[in-house]
Amino acid sequence: MIAVHAEEADRAVVVEFFELFKTPWRFFCDGDKTDVLICVRAGVPKTDARLVLIFGGEPKLFDEERGLRPRAQKPNTLLSYKGEQIPIYGNSLAFGPPADGALKNESSGEAAIVKFNTGGRTIFRIGYDLFQEIGHLLTRGQPEANAAMPALEIHIALLRDLIVGASIPLVEIPPVPDGFEFIACLTHDVDHVGIRNHKFDHTMFGFLYRATVGSVLDVCQGKKTWRQLGTNWLAALKLPLIYLGFAEDFWHTFDRYLAIEKGLSSTFFVVPKKGDSGTDAEGNHPARRAVNYDAAGLVESIKQLQSAGDEIALHGIDAWRDSAAGKREQEIISRLTGTAETGVRMHWLFFDERSHAVLEAAGFSYDSTIGYNQTVGYRAGTSQVFKPMTAKKLLELPLHLMDTALFYPGYLNITPAQSEKTIRPLIANAVRFGGVLTVNWHDRSVAPERLWDTAYIRLLEQLRSNGACFLTAAQTVSWFRKRRSVIFEQAGSSVKIKTQAGDDTRLPGLCVRSFQPGAGGEKYSETRLPDGVEISLVA
Repeated sequence: MIAVHAEEADRAVVVEFFELFKTPWRFFCDGDKTDVLICVRAGVPKTDARLVLIFGGEPKLFDEERGLRPRAQKPNTLLSYKGEQIPIYGNSLAFGPPADGALKNESSGEAAIVKFNTGGRTIFRIGYDLFQEIGHLLTRGQPEANAAMPALEIHIALLRDLIVGASIPLVEIPPVPDGFEFIACLTHDVDHVGIRNHKFDHTMFGFLYRATVGSVLDVCQGKKTWRQLGTNWLAALKLPLIYLGFAEDFWHTFDRYLAIEKGLSSTFFVVPKKGDSGTDAEGNHPARRAVNYDAAGLVESIKQLQSAGDEIALHGIDAWRDSAAGKREQEIISRLTGTAETGVRMHWLFFDERSHAVLEAAGFSYDSTIGYNQTVGYRAGTSQVFKPMTAKKLLELPLHLMDTALFYPGYLNITPAQSEKTIRPLIANAVRFGGVLTVNWHDRSVAPERLWDTAYIRLLEQLRSNGACFLTAAQTVSWFRKRRSVIFEQAGSSVKIKTQAGDDTRLPGLCVRSFQPGAGGEKYSETRLPDGVEISLVA
């Protein structure tokens, strides 16, 4: 069992951290008998723990007692651990020349961790505040420069390594669905629904330019093939026929997605009403943000998608800043879908520090806005669904990969062929850490003039071949809620694990991992964890 000695201000972050690192733990009380004691900011109490982990980015009394002379490092430094970078956003300390393989300051090469063995006990002094870092990731998030770093998962991996490396048994419920490597959540922001809705506006003229002149430039830059150039020119020539009703609207892509995904469940985020631009953070009303369709006009398409197992959720306009507006937007989607609970992703990813509480007050079950417009990666530093610090029940499904971030000029601006190299580390991290890889491929992206369907099909192939379990956004969040509902109870030298009875047979099961002394650093046994049972494991 892990005990955590922390100050009151850290308690909410500690609780959420151990929902992500799902292993038995409790807050420390005087006289506690525990295998592992984690101390952060608070002093080091008297303990018989076999392993003591002292975190903190400021000098402590312990440092003075042990003759340490830590050097303060600037915030926003990078540590190196097993060849990976860990960004530290708060204060940190360096402790001098490191031992081989230690946690190091990447710029100076100095140790960020010191080990002491005394009286049969192992003590590690780690030069940053673990829970301050977790709080930063889950509230402020990471800058684009650090987008590629799954920082929260690496913090968990380091803590796990320290515990297992001290020959202490560890039991955890990994963020991995039973029988799979990770969850792939396919989503589609529905911004257009037909070019027929756009006549003599910036969208139509932009399409004509990109389909003709722009496509020629794309061919020259290797971003499109000659065949795609021909497809786009033909689409531009057909535009009058589409307006007259004599040709099929190539921007009505729901059938295309059903064909590409071939039964894989996905989520479509739909804007509730036409012509509503909403309000931005400066109080402006950007006209280009308004869509030219009404959700009410998609009744037949919504029925078709739901019959195929897909989910319809809200692509919100003002829900991020106004709970009353959010409730009205939610009610429109709920009436069309017949579902009581609705998830949301904000149009243009509008968000601020109040938004999670606002969305929860409006009645949403989850949000999936936390991601980057300009790049791909881990804005919250994690591949896991998490509970924001300002929410009570609402969960956040982080967004990791968006088509426009990959291909738009001014963003990454790479070719479809280059995108595979960019996406590969995200999939590798999903296989290593579990969790979910959330993808957003916009509704018109598989049609002229973008023609990003080949890249999307290749992405699906990569996800399948790497053991992904495909779930809708709502199902993904429900699976993580099931994992969060697991209860641990210490019973002597064993741990009782209680799970709730499952009510959704479409969700995969959970599993439990056991790390035992002498088994080696990353070796573990894994057992399926049925719903509605109580089991005991030695730990």
